[in-house]
Amino acid sequence: VGMVANHVPGIDPRDCRVKTDPETSTNQGFSWAGHALVALALSVGWGIRGNFGHEYGAMIPGALSAIAVALASGRSDWLKRFAHFGFLGAIGWSFGGGISYMQVIAYTHSGHSDSALYGFACLTLIGFCWAALGGAFTAFPAFLDRSRLTGLYVPALIVFGAWIFQDFAVAAWHQPGGDSRHENPLYWFDTDWIGASVALLAMAVYCGVRRRVDFGSSLVIHMAAGWWVGFAGFVLALGFRMTPPRGDNWSGGVGLVLGLLVFLVRQRLNGVLWVMLVSGSLGGIAFALATTLKLIAIKSGLQTNWHSLLEQTYGLLNGLAISLPMSWVCRRQPELDDESTEEGSVRRRWTSAVAVTFVLGVVTYVNFTKNVAEWIKLGAVPPLLAGVPATYWYTGFYALLIATILSLTLRHLRRPLAIVPESPAGRAQLLFAILLWWVVVGNYERVLIAFKAVRLVTEGVIFVNACLCTLLAFTLDRSRAAPTEASRPRYGLFFLLASFVVCAALVAGNIFGDWWVVRALHGNTFTGEASLHIRFGPNATVTPKPVKGAAHP
Repeated sequence: VGMVANHVPGIDPRDCRVKTDPETSTNQGFSWAGHALVALALSVGWGIRGNFGHEYGAMIPGALSAIAVALASGRSDWLKRFAHFGFLGAIGWSFGGGISYMQVIAYTHSGHSDSALYGFACLTLIGFCWAALGGAFTAFPAFLDRSRLTGLYVPALIVFGAWIFQDFAVAAWHQPGGDSRHENPLYWFDTDWIGASVALLAMAVYCGVRRRVDFGSSLVIHMAAGWWVGFAGFVLALGFRMTPPRGDNWSGGVGLVLGLLVFLVRQRLNGVLWVMLVSGSLGGIAFALATTLKLIAIKSGLQTNWHSLLEQTYGLLNGLAISLPMSWVCRRQPELDDESTEEGSVRRRWTSAVAVTFVLGVVTYVNFTKNVAEWIKLGAVPPLLAGVPATYWYTGFYALLIATILSLTLRHLRRPLAIVPESPAGRAQLLFAILLWWVVVGNYERVLIAFKAVRLVTEGVIFVNACLCTLLAFTLDRSRAAPTEASRPRYGLFFLLASFVVCAALVAGNIFGDWWVVRALHGNTFTGEASLHIRFGPNATVTPKPVKGAAHP
């Protein structure tokens, strides 16, 4: 890149180079064990996410993988921010949870050439949006000074509160029967348009009261407005629907990425922008490639829970999509100063307690509260306990647990608790291990009462990978020096453009490569293991017609 820049007018070749201080060259980024930890952590979380789904489910792999990034870095400044990594990682990965993708996967199974190619392209777009947002939010704690990092919390908590009020208000106003999504008068292409609008309204009130727009509120405004730009542009203006009659949250996801991109450019956070580009591109490749690997495995004729293996494989590849760019950042980004006492600096120590409580209490509750309905459906728990709905008991006990976590973490900030390790690495390990086994056990609680042999490829693999994650997290070499300020990388325009060209070429090559492999293996035959969906041609489907083995032109 630097050689090319020497011959391009107006481009400073220094913007395309990353200088490294010889004294800090011992920091070579993540070790192989570090990459494995991040990949396996996201794989475990993604396998569990498949049982709970949507935005809440995606928080689990987001939190686990982001804390794993801090552990894999070995940098004391990143390890001190382990709770912030978990908090923002959970939020970043949650955004993609509302995107419908099962019908897109079905296109790749259809045996119809154009539909298969279209399916791989759409999977890449969905995977890009998901990993780009997850990667950018995972990268925030590695780039932001403490004032801006902790400044994200108040706007985030206000938006969460507004969304809780929204849920109660919508439920009280309309309680349909049957297919609630399509019968709800607020249904609009099955998208999260209300949530985006509520976030904008909440930030308008917040900024109006404060009479200024700060860093955190600006991020929310850019992303919520971007959601509307994506939805209005693709669906309302162009009339393009990716998988009719399924929801079109994918368009809002594209808008979220665009809004975040504008925000990062305006804030001159080119490093986060680069991580977003690379992790998004690798995440898009991961979704399409994992589907191809599933279709290759189906050719073997073996019968198992292939979709679960697809999800865990996708999670594993997504983990690499995060660990690879973050490893690059780890060995180049200068040390972060969280101990500054300069006038005007803002510490907001309470945000660490909120982050830990959110990761351990809130993320687990919003997922595992769904277990109660499953237990009731299978007759393991009665709907009423002492005349009170079982869900109310569950929520009440969990609220007590969350309050306990928050009070203990706040107490620790004033007077350290003996059970909490003194070192940042030890505290990061403790949070990672508790969250990891909490979600593994919570996932088992859901399926244990109706456990079958086929669940071994889900819960069995998850358990084995969780054991490996525990071993890796507790045995990683955690002594890496942070680079000096002199080695700060310059994420110049030409560097970003060159990265974009390389990523675009890899993405395009993967789409056509996956399509070619599947066509070579299965030809015009519907592979099964999914509903039959054809996007184009006279046999285009709207409702599934599962006829395994049928050939299509």
